[in-house]
Amino acid sequence: MYKQWLEVQIITTSEAVEAITGILYNTGVQGVSILDPKDVEEKIKSPGLDWIEEYPISLDDSAIIKAYYKDSEKFKHDLQYIKESVMNLDKFGIDKGEGKVTVKSVNEEDWANNWKKYYKPTKIGEKIVVKPTWEEYSANKGEIVVELDPGMAFGTGTHETTRLCVRALEKYVNKDAIVFDIGTGSGILAIAAAKLKAQKVVGVDLDPVAVDAAKKNSKLNNLENIEILHGNLIDVVKGKANIVVANILADIIKVLTEDVKTVLVDGGYFISSGIILDRKDDVIAKLEKCGFKIEEVNVDGEWCCIVAKA
Repeated sequence: MYKQWLEVQIITTSEAVEAITGILYNTGVQGVSILDPKDVEEKIKSPGLDWIEEYPISLDDSAIIKAYYKDSEKFKHDLQYIKESVMNLDKFGIDKGEGKVTVKSVNEEDWANNWKKYYKPTKIGEKIVVKPTWEEYSANKGEIVVELDPGMAFGTGTHETTRLCVRALEKYVNKDAIVFDIGTGSGILAIAAAKLKAQKVVGVDLDPVAVDAAKKNSKLNNLENIEILHGNLIDVVKGKANIVVANILADIIKVLTEDVKTVLVDGGYFISSGIILDRKDDVIAKLEKCGFKIEEVNVDGEWCCIVAKA
């Protein structure tokens, strides 16, 4: 008999996906799945993806986020927090769309396995291809394959912000680089940096679930130049990095900027994303105030990635 879970469904926009998943990670969530029409649109551009016909939403539909919880007294408080936080997204310049939040009871089988059929190998950079562990894929010349089992608590690596960070890492990582990945999640950026032959990569996350997932994914890729740590950046890392990458949210990046400066070598790069376009100038102003020089700003959809030099 399968365990029963409470499924919280949020109907929103592609623009709000990153922010809402951040909200969910502040609760007792056990897993998150994301059905985003922007992902479908990107995949349709790739050859050989006839599986896309099975995808349960059309390109005109809203993004659907499903979060899974154990039935407990704490859930009532989590649900209220989710509803209030989603409702307040407009105050931060994020279009929440319908923003409808509903709850129903589901079997574990319904969410632990069914989502996997919509997750296929995807090229997210010039070289990097993200491949789920249960799929077969033959790499083309020059491609670097990242094996990933994101788990239900993490995205699949196809979000615009992830792609932007990966492309920046492809440009700036070299064999001498030491890379710190803040808020590593499933470890995708840390693993990408390690696969790009960085000398050493350290992934850091406050969430123990993320740390566990990132460690497992690192092992899947047989990497020896990567370390995953639990805790705050400044508290757990030693030494300085040539590159710090953070795919989080604009407000958190602003808070982190001063700390990042202390762990970067002179001339090192801070690659930051999770920044919606409306917040771009705000983040740039903070970076410049802390002594960073803006090297480039890259845009994908409603999101941007800022590369700043210490």
